[in-house]
Amino acid sequence: MNEQVRALFPGASERTYLNIAAKGLIPHHVRDVVHAYLDDQVGGTSDKDVLREQVDQTRAMLASMIGAEADEVAITKNVSEGLNLFAASLEWRAGDNVVICPELEHPNNIYLWFNLARRYGVHVRSVEPVDGMMPTEGMVAAIDDRTRIVTFPTISFAPGFLTDIEPIVRAARAAGAWTLADGAQSIGSLETDVHALGIDALAVATQKCLLSLYGFGFLYVRREVAEQLVPIHVARYGIALDAHETAYSDGPLEYASGARRFDLGNYNYLGMSATKAALELVSDVGVDRIEKHVRGLAADLANGLMDLGMPVVGGRPGVHLAHIVSSGHLGSGRHYSADDPEVNALHRHLVDAGIVFSLRSGVLRFSFGLYNDTSDVEHVLSSVRAFQEKGAVRS
Repeated sequence: MNEQVRALFPGASERTYLNIAAKGLIPHHVRDVVHAYLDDQVGGTSDKDVLREQVDQTRAMLASMIGAEADEVAITKNVSEGLNLFAASLEWRAGDNVVICPELEHPNNIYLWFNLARRYGVHVRSVEPVDGMMPTEGMVAAIDDRTRIVTFPTISFAPGFLTDIEPIVRAARAAGAWTLADGAQSIGSLETDVHALGIDALAVATQKCLLSLYGFGFLYVRREVAEQLVPIHVARYGIALDAHETAYSDGPLEYASGARRFDLGNYNYLGMSATKAALELVSDVGVDRIEKHVRGLAADLANGLMDLGMPVVGGRPGVHLAHIVSSGHLGSGRHYSADDPEVNALHRHLVDAGIVFSLRSGVLRFSFGLYNDTSDVEHVLSSVRAFQEKGAVRS
């Protein structure tokens, strides 16, 4: 990635920002778009018809990025809403089951399934991870003829490994189950073709690799699946009616085509404006280039840490490694903490050195965006080396 791209992100030069897995930096032109939107609101010059057209343009841009059709994408406010809208729209029966690996999920793709268990008697089949990786064989083995949903992250919450999706999708389809993916960590940084992968639904948020704001997201649902679902919530934009947004028809209720039936209320037009501008940048740079860049930086950091004797979850870079590197002992802490005093001390040292990253499930999690470069890798490694030397002197 060239210096011109990095220059679009002021935050990248102010600190070593390695935390896109939590929140991505926003390019300055997205900030300008937000200011322009607010100016229109202040001056009363906003045109809602234009904004609605831009919503559909943004929808189509995301669809193109993931290999979907525009009407297979609904507008949501975040991943959690997308997951819940999809899951709640199924007709559940007592004894149905969901297959999941909770230890590798964000909590918001865990709570909803236990809520369904309480409401409908759904069984939650929890599968243990294997060395921090998605247990593909275990997930497949847990699927049976009562499985309705198999859910997984495209990249795990922690330690941040790629999921081997194809065997899971194949087994789910053979059993008549649907697959629901959390794409929070991958869309915008890794090339994704939902039709090629065969997944049935994918929830996406825009504050991470899509370089936009909290409060805006997308829900992809394969058309053949969406057309079978009765949405749990409905509003005017999810109804097929060629008329003004306030129009009402007392005829038979007809949902909008595909996933658009999940659209609700007025949209977050501010979030849409920012996301549209960010998607234009991501598309201009090219997700293929972004993926090669961020995975290369992650591999450099993983190798560098191991050369310093640091534990890296997953070991040397391989097919499992995306743009996230986790150092430490996975599971030796809760989601936002570590039990090891040495890990906590290193965390404080790196923060004091101006490095922004996360502490997740007992490990230090570094995540790369298109705005990062080799100087960021070098800063982390030199700071770790300084910490080690300081510890050696104390000893």
